Amino acid sequence: MGSPVVWFAVVVGLLLAAALCVTALAWRRLKQLRAGGIDVALRMREDDRGRGWHLGVGHYRGEEFVWYRVLSLRSGPNLVLNRSVVEIARRRDPSVAEVYAMPAGATVLDLTGPGRHLEVAMGADALTGFLSWLESAPPGRSVPWAS
Repeated sequence: MGSPVVWFAVVVGLLLAAALCVTALAWRRLKQLRAGGIDVALRMREDDRGRGWHLGVGHYRGEEFVWYRVLSLRSGPNLVLNRSVVEIARRRDPSVAEVYAMPAGATVLDLTGPGRHLEVAMGADALTGFLSWLESAPPGRSVPWAS
């Protein structure tokens, strides 16, 4: 059957191989997401203590803004926002407790939509692009006031 030392070495080797595979997959996902994306922190529930923020990468896909959480092995986006139903309810600076979880120089936007409330935080350049995307629409379509 083998000695316990050999079994221990085999188990440790398998665990190290699995950890290496997970690390390689996570690195590959992050590298793919970063290509053409913007840094966006997102929170789906309000918390007065500044908790609940998740770092991610956002991409524009026509009428949709898709957000991928950085620390996730999910293959698809974690959130999809359609610009025709999203409105900015409020804009604010992050609190001292929130700054750790956001891109540098971030502004927080409270977004509302049908049955949904969430907050996104992004830096000044990304915010300018997001507001431009949100306010632009094909001719003949009404767009909710975005700023």
